Amino acid sequence: MMLPTAMSAQLIPHGNVYVGASYSDSDIVTANRMGLKGWNASGEAIVLPHLGVVADLSGYYAPGIKQYNFLFGPRLAVSWGRWRPFAQALFGIQRITLNDSSYRPLAVDFGGGVDYRLIKAFSWRVQGDYVHTNYLSAQQNDVRGSTGVVFRF
Repeated sequence: MMLPTAMSAQLIPHGNVYVGASYSDSDIVTANRMGLKGWNASGEAIVLPHLGVVADLSGYYAPGIKQYNFLFGPRLAVSWGRWRPFAQALFGIQRITLNDSSYRPLAVDFGGGVDYRLIKAFSWRVQGDYVHTNYLSAQQNDVRGSTGVVFRF
């Protein structure tokens, strides 16, 4: 009687690591929006069947601009066959360097995505996020999209 429950518990992954390419549409403290290309990486520890804790790191670049996000928070996810859609709310710091000036405002990220399981330990992720920060008295609203490989363990 307890065997199916024990076996299903073993199917829940303990976590995952994601690495991918990313694009951010940012206003960089000006009225002009610009596209920044970069990378996105995250690690997730699954603490309950539908709840994980995430550390999300990303970097974006353009001439004279470097932007990094260091974000942490909860992720809700559901598995349906090969699909695993998720939603997350992350909080942390964004570090931006404009020429020689550097700023470190607090950042809030709301987003989500979906993982598609390719084989047992590997999935492909597509993700979108809204990132909000305040630089001095200016607000910055970024939209970012990422895609890449997920290793599940």
